[in-house]
Amino acid sequence: MQTQNLGYPRIGGQRQLKKACEQYWAGKINLTELNKVAVTIKEENWQTQLAAGIDLISCNDFSFYDHMLDLSLTLGAVPERYAPVLSQVKSNTETDLYFAMARGYQKDGLDITAMEMTKWLDTNYHYIVPEFTAGQSFKISSDKVFNEYAAATKVVSEKAKPVLVGPVSYLLLGKEKESGFERIDLIKQLVPVYVEIINRLKQQGATWIQLDEPYLALDLSKKEKEAFDFAYRAIAAEVTGVKLLIATYFEGLLDNAPLALSLPVAALHIDLVRAPEQLDEVLSLIPDSLILSLGVVDGRNVWKNCYERALSFINKAVEKVGPERIMIGPSCSLLHSPIDLDLETAIDPEIKNWMAFAKQKLTEVQELKQIAEGNEQLLEANKKAIASRRSSGKVHKQVVKDRVAAITEADATRKSAFPVRQQLHRERFQLPAFPTTTIGSFPQTDDIRQLRAKFKKGDLTAEQYEKVIEQATIEAIRWQEQIGLDILVHGEFERNDMVEYFGEQLEGFLFTKNGWVQSYGSRCVKPPVIYGDVSRPKDMTVRWSSFAAAQTNKPMKGMLTGPVTILQWSFVRDDQSREVTTNQIALAIRDEVLALEKAGIGIIQIDEAAIREGLPLRKAKRPHYLDWAVKAFRISASGVEDRTQVHTHMCYSEFNDIIEHIAAMDADVITIETSRSQMELLQAFAHFKYPNEIGPGVYDIHSPRVPTVEEMTALLAKAASLLPARHLWVNPDCGLKTRKWPETKAALENMVAAARQARETISVDVVI
Repeated sequence: MQTQNLGYPRIGGQRQLKKACEQYWAGKINLTELNKVAVTIKEENWQTQLAAGIDLISCNDFSFYDHMLDLSLTLGAVPERYAPVLSQVKSNTETDLYFAMARGYQKDGLDITAMEMTKWLDTNYHYIVPEFTAGQSFKISSDKVFNEYAAATKVVSEKAKPVLVGPVSYLLLGKEKESGFERIDLIKQLVPVYVEIINRLKQQGATWIQLDEPYLALDLSKKEKEAFDFAYRAIAAEVTGVKLLIATYFEGLLDNAPLALSLPVAALHIDLVRAPEQLDEVLSLIPDSLILSLGVVDGRNVWKNCYERALSFINKAVEKVGPERIMIGPSCSLLHSPIDLDLETAIDPEIKNWMAFAKQKLTEVQELKQIAEGNEQLLEANKKAIASRRSSGKVHKQVVKDRVAAITEADATRKSAFPVRQQLHRERFQLPAFPTTTIGSFPQTDDIRQLRAKFKKGDLTAEQYEKVIEQATIEAIRWQEQIGLDILVHGEFERNDMVEYFGEQLEGFLFTKNGWVQSYGSRCVKPPVIYGDVSRPKDMTVRWSSFAAAQTNKPMKGMLTGPVTILQWSFVRDDQSREVTTNQIALAIRDEVLALEKAGIGIIQIDEAAIREGLPLRKAKRPHYLDWAVKAFRISASGVEDRTQVHTHMCYSEFNDIIEHIAAMDADVITIETSRSQMELLQAFAHFKYPNEIGPGVYDIHSPRVPTVEEMTALLAKAASLLPARHLWVNPDCGLKTRKWPETKAALENMVAAARQARETISVDVVI
C-alpha cells in the first residue's frame, strides 16, 4: 500500500510568496530574488512531504500566480495581445509575460487587459481562464514543469511526481474567444503536446505523473466523453515506461465511472470525502490492473480525520483488490488547506485537538496506512478526539437550534413587491440616472494594516486605534464627495477580511493567526472556522456605519457579508448539514440588518459573492441547494421596511443556469463582475428580463491598470443595449481593498466621468 499527495500549499508558512510577488511587481526586488523565495518554498514543501513518509510527492504544484496560467504558458496558449510584452520591451522576461497575462500590462506605452479569472470549480480559489481560438495551436513554450521535476528529484529522489491539469479538463476549463467552434474539438491538436511533455519527463526519470481531470466527476456530453477516451488512448499509444495517475475530486464519478475505469492509465484517484457512495460502484467495475487511490483525508477542511470511517473505505478496497493496488491520499490538493496547525498557539486546546491543517493531513495519510497495517494505538487516540468533539458543550446551543426550527416562509419574504419598493427608494434617495457607488472596501494601506496589528498586540488602546480609523473614514468620505460618487461607503478600514471580520464577532466561530489560504495570485485569505452553533451576541457594524453616515449628507451604505458567503468562505462544520449552519448565520445577519436600519442606515448591502460557488457540481443536486441558499439570503434581508434598499454583490460567476434563482433573491440592486468579460455575463440577465436593478462592473479591480472614461462609457452603452438603462448602476467589479490609492482614485474618477457621459448620451426612457 502506497501513500501519495496531490498538491501542497504554495504561499509559504508566512506568506513569503505573496510578499515577494508584490515586491517584484513594485520593482523592489529583481527576478533572481523572486526566484530565490520560490526555491525555498518548494524545497520546504518537498522536505515536509518527505518527512511525513509520503511515497509519491507532488511537484509542479507550485505557481507564482496560478497553475492553470502556468499550463497555458507551457502549452503556448498565449493570447496574441500579449506578444508586444516581449517583442516591444526587450528587458522583459517570460515571468513578465506571465504576470501580464494574469494582471494586465499598462506601461512602456502598452495597455493590455488581463485574462479572465473565475472560480476553480466550487472553491474560492480563482484561476486564469485559458483563451482559445478556432485556429489554436499548441507547443511547449516553457520549461517550468521539467525544471521543477529536476529540482524535486534533488530533494526527494524518485518519489517526485509531476502534477499537471489533464488535457480534457484544461480545454473544458477554458473559453472560446470567437464563434464557430467548440474548444473540446482542439483535443487532437493538444494531445501530441501532452505526449511530448510526458515523454520528456520520462526521459528525466519520472516514474509517476499525475494528470488532474476534475471534469470526470462532472456532467459530460457525449462529445466530451469521447474526448476523454480519445485523449488517453492516444497518449497510451505514444507513451510507455511511465505510470499515469488520473486524479478526480470534489464529486463522485457517478455515470462517468465506466468511462473513467476504462481509460488506459495506471491509477485512478477518487474523492471519498465528497462522494463516499461511489466506492462500491468503482470497486465493482475496476479492471484487474488498475491501482485505486483513495481520497480519504479531507483536503478542503480543517477537521481531524475520523480514522474509523476512513478505514472502512480502505479495508473494503483492500479486501476487493489487495493492498498492493491501493494508494491512500487526501481527497484533493492541499492547496485549499492552511499550512500548519502547529503555528496556532492561541486556539482553545480542546477545539485544536479536533483540527488538522495541510502538514497534519500528511501525517493522517501516513497514520491511516499504519493503522490499516495493524497499528491499533493510533486508532484509539483518534477515537478519543472524535468523541470529544461530538459531545462538547462548546458545539451545541439549544436556543440557536430552536430559533432555526421556528423559521417560517414569512421570515424570507419582503413586505411589498419590488416595483413598490423601487418607487419608495427613488423618492427617498433622489438619485440620478446611472447612479455611482463602489462595492464597499477601499485600499488597505500598510499604515492601516500596521495599525490593526499594533492594536491586536495591545500596543494601542481602543481609543487610539479608533481615532485613526475615524480619520481614515472621514478622509475617504470627503474624497468620495469631492469626485461626485452618489452612494458612499465608509471604506471598511476597521476590517481585516469580509468574512473573518464577522467570524471574529459571531459565537460558534474561531479564527486563526496563520491559517492563510490562497484566493488568487498574491491574494490570501484567512477563513474563520465554524466549530459550533452560530449566533450574534452584539452589534458588529453599526458603530462604524453610523459614524460614517453622520459625516455626510449623501446616502451611506451599510456593508455586510451574506450567510452563504460566510459559509463558503469559512471552514465549515462537517457534523451537521450546510443548510442548517447557513440558516443560523442568516438569522445572525438578519439581526445586524435590523440594527443598521434602526440606526438610520437606508441602504444595506449584503454581499453574496459566493452563492454560485456553493452550487453543486452535478446539475441534479443543484435545485435543493439553490432553494435553501436563496432562502437564507432572503431570511437575512427580509426583516426591513420597504423604504430600506437592499443591495447584494456577486463575484466572478456565470449566471446563465441560475438566473431565475438570482432573481428570486429579490435584492433591490445586484452588482456583478462584467468588465473582464466585456459585459458578456449580462446576456443571461437580458434574456431572462431581470426585473430589479443591476450594477454591471465597469472597472476590473483585479488588475492595476486604470480604465479610461471612453472604455467604461462603452461598457455602459453595451449594458444599456441589453437591459433597461433606468435600472443600471455604475460601479467597480468588486471591493478595492487590495488596490493602491493612486490607481483607485484615477479609476474611480474616470468611472464617475463615464457615468456623467452616459447620462448625456444614453436615454433612460427606452424600454428594452
